[in-house]
Formats: sequence, C-alpha cells, structure tokens
Amino acid sequence: MTGVCGCCGALRPRYKRLVDNIFPEDPEDGLVKTNMEKLTFYALSAPEKLDRIGAYLSERLIRDVSRHRYGYVCIAMEALDQLLMACHCQSINLFVESFLKMVAKLLESEKPNLQILGTNSFVKFANIEEDTPSYHRSYDFFVSRFSEMCHSSHDDLEIRTKIRMSGIKGLQGVVRKTVNDELQANIWDPQHMDKIVPSLLFNLQHVEEAESRSPSPLQATEKEKESPTELAERCLRELLGRAAYGNIKNAIKPVLIHLDNHSLWEPKIFATRCFRIIMYSIQPQHSHLVIQQLLGHLDANSKSAATVRAGIVEVLSEAAVIAASGSVGPTVLEVFNTLLRQLRLSIDYALTGSYDCAAGVSAKIIKEHEERMFQEAVIKTIGSFASTLPTYQQSEVMVFIMNKVPLPSSQQSIEAGKAGENRNRLTQIMLLKSLLQVSVGFQCSNMLTALPSAFLDRLLSSALMEDAEIRLFVLEILISFIDRHGNRQKFATISTISDISVLKLKVEKCSRQDTVFMKKHGQQLYRHIYLICKEESNVQAHYEALYSMLMLISIELANEEVVVDLIRLVLAVQEMAQINEDNLTAYNRCALFALGAAYLNLISQLITVPTFCQHIHEVIQTRQKEAPYLLPEDVFVERPRLSKSLDRLGPEVFFWQSKISEVLGGSGYNSDRLSTPYVPQLTDEDRLSKRKSIGETISLQVEVESRNSPEREQRAPAEEITYETLKKAIDSVAVEEQERERRRQVVEKFQKAPFEEIAAHCGARATLLQSKLNQIFEITIRPPPSPSGTITAAYGQPQNHSIPVYEMKFPDLCVY
Repeated sequence: MTGVCGCCGALRPRYKRLVDNIFPEDPEDGLVKTNMEKLTFYALSAPEKLDRIGAYLSERLIRDVSRHRYGYVCIAMEALDQLLMACHCQSINLFVESFLKMVAKLLESEKPNLQILGTNSFVKFANIEEDTPSYHRSYDFFVSRFSEMCHSSHDDLEIRTKIRMSGIKGLQGVVRKTVNDELQANIWDPQHMDKIVPSLLFNLQHVEEAESRSPSPLQATEKEKESPTELAERCLRELLGRAAYGNIKNAIKPVLIHLDNHSLWEPKIFATRCFRIIMYSIQPQHSHLVIQQLLGHLDANSKSAATVRAGIVEVLSEAAVIAASGSVGPTVLEVFNTLLRQLRLSIDYALTGSYDCAAGVSAKIIKEHEERMFQEAVIKTIGSFASTLPTYQQSEVMVFIMNKVPLPSSQQSIEAGKAGENRNRLTQIMLLKSLLQVSVGFQCSNMLTALPSAFLDRLLSSALMEDAEIRLFVLEILISFIDRHGNRQKFATISTISDISVLKLKVEKCSRQDTVFMKKHGQQLYRHIYLICKEESNVQAHYEALYSMLMLISIELANEEVVVDLIRLVLAVQEMAQINEDNLTAYNRCALFALGAAYLNLISQLITVPTFCQHIHEVIQTRQKEAPYLLPEDVFVERPRLSKSLDRLGPEVFFWQSKISEVLGGSGYNSDRLSTPYVPQLTDEDRLSKRKSIGETISLQVEVESRNSPEREQRAPAEEITYETLKKAIDSVAVEEQERERRRQVVEKFQKAPFEEIAAHCGARATLLQSKLNQIFEITIRPPPSPSGTITAAYGQPQNHSIPVYEMKFPDLCVY
C-alpha cells in the first residue's frame, strides 16, 4: 500500500509536492518563482516541516548530482538559499544540517562549477546571523576542503584562479561564521589555523602571470584587480583583526612554520611583507606578542644558517618599527637579552667554524661573511627596538648592554688565551656598536640622567684599551650623548677656519644640571681624553672624534670653569707632543699639535676675547709660514706632510700657557687656574686596563708628583725605579689583600656563626667600650684646677690636675 501511495502524486505529502513544483520541465527555464513563493510561505507557516523540506531537497540534489543533471542542482541550491534567507525559526538548525550536507556534496565533486556553486551558497549562509545557537555543528570538513581548493593546481589558469578564489572566500565564510560564537567550533585551534593560515599565505605568495602582466593598478580591469593574492591578503587581515589576546600565538605560529618550510627567510621580502600585514592588522596592544613569537623563533633557529637568522632579525626590525611606542611589552630587557645572546653565539660560530662549539664538528659550512651580515642585522634591530622605547627605558637598555661588555675590570668576563682574546675583542666591538645604535636615537636634556656614574665608568674603562677600534667607538658614543643640538657634523673636518659664523652652530646656555654633571664627571672626561691622545695607534678618525668631543663639550656643557679646564687640557696635550716622553711617531705628534691649533682657534672665537684671539691667530700665522705641518690642513689629508725635526721647533710656533693666562685673566677668567698646568690624576683604572705594568704605573705616579711640585723646572728627572721601590709597591698590594681577607672573614663570621657566639662577642666589645667611656667621663667631669695646682674635695682628698679635652688621647674604639 505504501508503494502505491508513493507512486501516486496526489497522495504524496504537501511539502514534497511544493518542492517538486519549483523544478521546471526544462532546467534552462530556471526556478519557478511563483511555486517558490508558495514553498517559502508554507515553510514560514509550518516551520516544523522545514527540516523535512531540507531533507527532501538534499535527496533530490544528491540524485541529480549522481545523474549529472547539473541544471536541477543549481535550481535546488537557489531554492535552499532563498529558504535560508527567509526562515529564522528555532527549527532552522535541522534544515541547516541538510543544507551543509548538500554543500559538502557539491564541494566533493570534481566539477569546478559545482565547487564554486557550493562555495557561493556557503558564503551566503555564513553571512546569516542565526537566532538560535548550534551545539553540535562541525566545520572541519569545510576548513579542509576550502584549504585544499586554495592550493588548486588545475591546468587551466582561469579555472585555477576561480577555484582558489572560491577556497579563500569559503575560509573567510568559516571564520565569519565561527569566530564570534563561543558555542561553535573554535576556529583558533591549531588544527584549523594550521590549514587556514598556510592556505592564505600560499595565495599571497604566488602572484599569477596574468596579474604580473598588468601594466599598472590604474589601468587594470576589475577582473584583474580581484585576484587570489589581494583576496587572500584581505582575508588574512580580517582574520588577524578578529584575533583576541589568547589567539595571537596560534595565528602567528603557522606563519613562522610556513616561512621555514618554504625557505622564505633568506630573500626576506615575502617574510617582511607578511609581518607588515600582521603588525598593521592586529590590535596595537597585542604587538608585543608577535615580537615575542619572533624572538622565540630566533632562539629556535639559533643553529640555522646565518642567512635564515638574518632574515628573522630583519623581520623583527621591521616589526619593531611598526609597533607603537612602548608596545614591546613588559619584558623589554628580555628582548635585548635574546638579541645580545644571538650576537654572542654568532661570534662563537665565526671563530670556531661550527654550530656545535663543544663537538667542534659540524656538517654545515659556516661562512664568516654571512655571520658578519647577521651581526650587522642584529645591531640594526637593537637600534630599531630602542627607538620605539621611551627615554627612561632607553637608559635602562644602554646600561644593560654596557654591563654585558667584557672589560679588564670584570675578570669573570675575560677569557684567557688567543681564542679568548679574539672572542672578547669581537664581543666588545659588537656590543659597543649596538650601544652606539641606541645612543644615536637617544635624546635627553639632562646629562646626569643620560650618563649615570656606573654606566659612564664602564664606558670610559673601554677607552683605555689598546684596541684602536674600541676607543673610537667609545668616543663616538660619548659624542652622540653630548650632541643634543645636531652640531656633530659641523666638526667632522678639522680645520682652522677664520670665521666661526659659517658653521651656524646652535648654542644654548649651560643648564644647572649640565653644570652639576661637569662638576661631578668633568675631570674624569678630561683624563680619558688626555690618555687617548697618548695612544700611538690613533689614526685620523680618532683625532677627528677627539676634536668633535672637545668642541661639543665647549658648546653643550661649558661654563667659564669648563672652558678654562679645556684650554689647560689642550695645552697639556701640546706639551705631551712637544716633550714626547711616550715616544710618539711624527704623525701622532703633528696630529696633536694640529688638534690643539684647531680647537684653540674655535674656542677663541667662541669666548670673544680680542687679545686671546690675537695670540691664537699670531701663532697659527707663524705656523703657516714656518711649520705648516703643525696645522690640520697639512696633517689631516690623504698624504700628510710631516717633519722629522719636531724637537728643534722655535718657541714662536707654540701656544704659551703664561700668555693665555695673562690675556684671559685680564678679562675676568681665573688666571691662577689657567697658569696651573693640567696633570691627569691616575687611578686604579690604569692597573685594571691591562695596558700598564706595575713598574710603568709607579713611574707615572712619580712623574705626576714631580710635575705637581712648584720646583718642577729646577728638579732633576724622575727618580729611577729600584728594587726597594718595587718591594714597597708589592708590599702595599699585599697589605691591601690582607685587609680585604680580614673583612671577608668578619662578614663570613657574622653570616655563619651561631647566635650565642655572636652575642657573646658583641657583649664583650660593649663591656670594653663602656669601661673606656666611664674612664673618659670620669676625667672630663672633674672641676678645673686651682691656682695652687691641687684642690681639696668635699671629702678632704687631694685631686690631680685636669687634662684639657683637646689633649686627651681617646681609645681607637671611640674615634670615628
């Protein structure tokens, strides 16, 4: 009976008859609109029948697909789309299941047109906001199928492009449907992101030939403008823009893996483009998460080729520039710690030639020039990061970098042996280069804040090293700190110009903070400038840096006292070159003479004392006639013209301290200070610099003492070093070591001894102290002596004379 009713159309259910009526006899006629309106009205009137309508439509579509009746397939999908748009009742979930089943059937087909048809229907469905949530719906198949379509390799270029674009649109629809609904499948899970993101990057990476042949964006047709590349970029931006804080990692990790798998770090063009899209698409407060992901990836690739690591670092640099100020995150120092660690590893790789320093054997060949390229990329990235930070964090970063520089004063960071020396030198140079990158973009009006004592001490310690390149970096770093008005380039060339106004210097009055800074650190700066001038390995770049530094101090940090000290310093440098106790070469001596002439020429024009200017001008004119090799125009050229008869120079070619003291003293400057020769105060830093032996240090101290004495001209040369002198010096060092050991034992005793023992010891000391105090009080409270020499107390007992307080000898425990 059932079979008979099934064959009779009049006895079939009404919803089936309404569905059958929307299909015309000829599929080319399209959907029967009047019957479609009846079906829609019925579905709205009887929503409980909607799931049956969907199931029946699905049954017909599957049958038509298998019979290759594609016209009816299109009509069925059109009907489904209209029903979806019209019905939003609570029972729509079951209808959606049938709809998704039919879309999946179309996507499984090998016909590109059916795949595109199913994708378009799914995109329409994705844009519908459902009234009721679905707890059991799964989109795993659609994510997989759309991702597969994104990688289509169809022979026909036009069809391949259409399939790929359909796949991208499908992924976009999945994201829109699921990203904001907590009850839907979590699209941010790695299993989905590992398919979606690489599919978008694949289309972003492959630019089709038709697109590349387009003459220009303005002349391109609408068809050419809508390419898989542009659609993939738009979809990727939308995906990243919807990413919350906890989802950034899952979205960025597939990008890194894709770039690794396809070796896209080495050209770095595509990788840079990807991360520009990422940084501009995500929410600004999440920028530091992307940077942390890149840093972690750099650590993970620490043994990869230098070109790969350099690509990652370049991308990191681009990301840092795009990131808003302060968005590097709460762990700023960790960023720089990672970069500095990679820098140190690269130095080790270049020295050992192996990625595994312990084994000493590596299957990979390390190219030194590639490692240098990587090191330069890291230094550039450090500068980019620092430029995004506020001033106070830049100061912290510079202190952090400086503390990483191995110095002779920090023995734990100095490695012995030839390999260790090379490693230390390269590390010092690379870290100072990094510090220079940070200091170039550093702007701070307060020098006390910019150069704290601990930082300045370590920086100046580097200036005492033998390596000429390290000394030059230290000078450049100091210049970048001091130059706050952009005057540095105006002193790039050393010359004796007659009119300083052509330089157009920006000069401001020295602030109170700068005055305090120079009072605190001025002598330290002068001393290091003086010691750097004594180095034989100095070249023209060193003298140009010294000249710039002297002039910038005179412009940025100078008051009357500082100017006087700088003039004394330059005159001492002239005396150093004249006496030549350090056996400097002819070039070094001529360079120091020329440096002094150039500086005094400019400073005389800055302080505008006519008699001072006249003296400087007269000496320079005399040099031009009789000794041009003492002027910068003849020394600081490609082929300097020097003289070997520097010891036979006449007094007229020198700047005289007595004359300068006289002319400036008459204008209100401190003539007593001007007439006192500058002598650097030697400290323990010289012994720690590994540049002087003990004997040399002692001889320098003897020389300082002799030069400080008023009878310096009449005294004989410095006393020769004898065995007794050396013995006393060694004994003094031994005494210091004993005192240091005694202090260490006291501290250790108080840290480790039992409480009772410490209490007993302190109690004994307190009792001894109290007894001594009682004796002192007993002496001091007695009445003054009588004229007869003795007085009678109330008890009739004679008392001795009272001792005045200033003549008393107090015990050591009471003297502080």
